[in-house]
Amino acid sequence: MTAGDKLFGRLLKRAPAAAHELPDHLGAPPIGLHFYLDGNGDVLQIAGPLRHLLAQHKPQGQPLPLRAYLLPHSLLSVEGQPRDWHGQLLDLDFTGLNDQPLHLRGWVQPLNDGWQLQMLDIADLLLERQQARDRDACQTLAAQVSDRLRTCSLTRLPTVLGEQLQAIAQRWHIPCLAVALLDEQAQGWQIHQQFRGHDAPQLWEDGQPLGTPLDSLNGSAPQRLAGPQGRYEHSRLQATFGNANGFAVPYSNDQGVVAWLLCGFYTVDNVAPWLTDRDWLTLAGALAGPLLSRLREQRHVQSMERLDSLQNLLGTGWWEISAEEQIALAPTLASALNLSDRLLPVGDWLSLFHPADRAELRSRLRALQLQGEALTLSVRLHRAEVGAAATWYRIQGQVSGTGEHRRLVGFMLDISDIQNQQQRAAAAHARLDNLIASSPAVIYVQRYAEGALIPAFFSASLQPLLGWTLEDCDTTALVERVHPDDRELYFQRNRQLLREGSVRARYRLRDNRGEYHWLLDEAKLLRNDLGLPVEAVGLWLDVTDATLAAEQVRQSEERYRILVEDSPAMICRYRPDLTLIFGNRPLATYLECTPEQLPGVDLGGWMSEEQRGAFVQRLSQLTPEQPVSTAEISLQLPGREHAWWVWSDRGVFDEHGQLIEVQAVGRDNTEVRRSQQQLTQSAKMATLGEMATGLAHEINQPLNVMRMAIVNVLKRLGNGDVQVDYLTDKLNRIDAQVQRAAKVVDHMRVFGRRSEIEQQLFNPAQAIEGTLSLLAEGMRGKGVDLRISETAFEAQVRGYVDQLEQVLINLMVNARDALLGKREHDPAFKPWISIYAERDEESVRLWVEDNGGGIDPRLLERIFEPFFTTKPIGVGTGLGLSVSYGIIANMGGQLSVRNSTEGARFCIELPIASDDQITR
Repeated sequence: MTAGDKLFGRLLKRAPAAAHELPDHLGAPPIGLHFYLDGNGDVLQIAGPLRHLLAQHKPQGQPLPLRAYLLPHSLLSVEGQPRDWHGQLLDLDFTGLNDQPLHLRGWVQPLNDGWQLQMLDIADLLLERQQARDRDACQTLAAQVSDRLRTCSLTRLPTVLGEQLQAIAQRWHIPCLAVALLDEQAQGWQIHQQFRGHDAPQLWEDGQPLGTPLDSLNGSAPQRLAGPQGRYEHSRLQATFGNANGFAVPYSNDQGVVAWLLCGFYTVDNVAPWLTDRDWLTLAGALAGPLLSRLREQRHVQSMERLDSLQNLLGTGWWEISAEEQIALAPTLASALNLSDRLLPVGDWLSLFHPADRAELRSRLRALQLQGEALTLSVRLHRAEVGAAATWYRIQGQVSGTGEHRRLVGFMLDISDIQNQQQRAAAAHARLDNLIASSPAVIYVQRYAEGALIPAFFSASLQPLLGWTLEDCDTTALVERVHPDDRELYFQRNRQLLREGSVRARYRLRDNRGEYHWLLDEAKLLRNDLGLPVEAVGLWLDVTDATLAAEQVRQSEERYRILVEDSPAMICRYRPDLTLIFGNRPLATYLECTPEQLPGVDLGGWMSEEQRGAFVQRLSQLTPEQPVSTAEISLQLPGREHAWWVWSDRGVFDEHGQLIEVQAVGRDNTEVRRSQQQLTQSAKMATLGEMATGLAHEINQPLNVMRMAIVNVLKRLGNGDVQVDYLTDKLNRIDAQVQRAAKVVDHMRVFGRRSEIEQQLFNPAQAIEGTLSLLAEGMRGKGVDLRISETAFEAQVRGYVDQLEQVLINLMVNARDALLGKREHDPAFKPWISIYAERDEESVRLWVEDNGGGIDPRLLERIFEPFFTTKPIGVGTGLGLSVSYGIIANMGGQLSVRNSTEGARFCIELPIASDDQITR
């Protein structure tokens, strides 16, 4: 036997036949398949039992080469001629019947003038090798899956599980693969996670419940489930596997079957026939075992996190007392108790609690240690802060285990909120009981019986309020105690309560002394589940004082209304935009309408724009601290002259200090104002009369100058000595004097005119200039020195320029008369009058000062009184300074006087107009 024959025998564990035992090429070999080949490798004869398994080849005259019988991947093994194959072990795959391959192994040896190819069937050997490789691959993959599931983090567990399902599905060509776990809450199976190929239909979804059909399967071995062509072991499994072929592999532990590996659209016997049930169980265990372990670990971690969170939220934690009288506390509990050490002696732990609770806790703890009595006690922590809220803990404990394993364990729960609320509720309940017992409110219950409401309960406050008891308040007695005028209202109250379920009524009840009380009755009807009345719960509130007070208020309001309507004053209410809300009859009569027509009317419609702006600005300055303002307003009523009202406003403000309404009272001041105007005008004309002599001098002086100029010109003309320059100079002088006289006459005409109705903005320097144009020359002509300081300045005041000029003229004329009278007694006296002005940010002051010796101090307080004068009888009216004082006050200023070192010093102080007044 050749070396190749021996090697082939060892591989097949069979001994090949000796060469001399081979039949000739025309005989029938006992085993295998034999080919008789010529030198080129063409098949001359086929023999052996396996020749019937070859595909039929029909030679057409010529023998076929050996290559024609082989599958394509075996052609490389038979390149060349048979002599080249001699001494080699050949593994060849032949084309069998129904295209089933024949796996053969053999060798060639010379036979006669040809070659003998002897082949033996090695299909069993290849199958065992393939099964061994697949089992090794299954074990390797199972180890890999188990290792990755055990070592991955909990956060990546779903991702890693999906990757391992994909690896298994791709390795064993499974279209749909899923892990089903037992859902303890739903008492059924649930798809934990699934994988499907990209071309596979959707069979399961993550989290999909499967119910209990898997329980019907045999949990000890994999289950091959037939599809439409077969039959399921349980009819409900058809929906689980989509009516297709399926394969289910169980995973069991000490609790039984706890997981299934489900393979959908999969015929395991055809795709992976070499894998045994044990291989599939190993693969399912490698997948489900670590998964369940990691899920338990995850649940444990989540449980511990929830426990820690719960302990932190509730301020609770466990404790355990050891045999060495040491107590161990949970970290959260130690932190809540402000302890740096979690292990401390029991005595130190007991010292944390209030002394009032410490002795009982020690006794109950000793009973737990000795008798095993369960510990349940609420205690307070001992706090050093006075007045701080108490911290309460509920301590519970029990004995766990026996013998050497006996342990004293328990927990502490922070119940401060509950305990403090209970204490507050108890205190509030006590206060409420005391309040009900001492208040005029009576709580009652009326029982519903056959359509009637029968008194069943009254609070203790009934006795002090009405002097009754429950026995005094049956239905008949209660009705008899209702005031006769209110009984119909009481019966209506009962009907409304039964019909609508709630009622609020007010009626009078008689007490045991025979006196009536006004009671506010509020009640609610309670019904059962069927909607039928059961009882009425309500209260009586003694509102006798409030009712009597309300009646008094109503009567007072009626008197107030009559007073407002019949008052001669104009009374109204309006909003900040001047829209009237209410007006009484005098106001409506003045405005020629009815009181009903006043609401909604704009009060500012009768004012000029300037008057309205000033009115609104005055209202804007009202505050809760200074809510009242009084002023004189001017109205332009249609078809009538201007009217003046003295108007007083009072602002009404909300809680934020915002003006919401104005209440006003006014009176007609038109006649008084017109009298003042007439008085002012009369005083002005009197001033002009007093200035007549001086004004005549003011006019005669220019006339004399013109006369002298004309006389001189006529002389020159008579002498024939007339020059153009001379004539021009004289004519210019005459023109200047004419303008001077005309200016005086024009200013006299303006000064004598009536003042404007409304005040105007002007510069006080204009009044000084006008006064000097009328008086300067006359003063100087009488020997009075005028000392005029710089008066040109920029300032605007509100008032009447002609009236200010009138005041200045009065002051200067009075000063002139006093100076001239003094000079009569002292010819050497040098009189002077000084006029100067100054200003600051808020006001302008005009000063008129003289050197006449001043005013008797005893007369300074009376100098501005009407008809008061120091001049002789028949000289002066005594109204100049009084009128001047009123003019300055009407302009919002002040006229004052005091004595200086040489004489009297008058000051006119006027407020400077604000920027918004100037721009308005």
